[in-house]
Amino acid sequence: MDYISLEHFQHYKECAKIALDLGFFLVELKMTPQKNVVRVQAVVSSTDATKTVSVDDCARVHRAILSHLEETLSRDDIAMELSSPGMERNIKNAAEFTFFVGKNIRVWSRAESDWISGELLEADSKKIALKVPSKTGEIEKKQIELEDIAKAKFVSS
Repeated sequence: MDYISLEHFQHYKECAKIALDLGFFLVELKMTPQKNVVRVQAVVSSTDATKTVSVDDCARVHRAILSHLEETLSRDDIAMELSSPGMERNIKNAAEFTFFVGKNIRVWSRAESDWISGELLEADSKKIALKVPSKTGEIEKKQIELEDIAKAKFVSS
């Protein structure tokens, strides 16, 4: 799986700060200019692994980010959609893993040709670590290199 720093995406850095100030991680920000409008898709996750994102939370972050983008871009023709990761978000970019530390995920390992599920303990630009049950039933820490991950999903607990 590729790791692309989220700061490479246009306006990500300042919008991520706005979301963080409100208690949320900005997992994804996609801006697509079209004829008469700029389409913005954003996904936020709670900074607290034990909490979910409510509709009210989405509305609050939506208003703050949209206001910032309207001011920054000097446009009022921005169509923005903001959501939570959902029940089973496909993780598209390995940089997203850091937002799901403490949550359950599953990854398809090329090395094992199988899904590996567990609690995400840590993530960086090269690997992730999951808390998984071993063959003996013990809980162990399993490290997986990003290059061995074919696909991954956040799994709501």
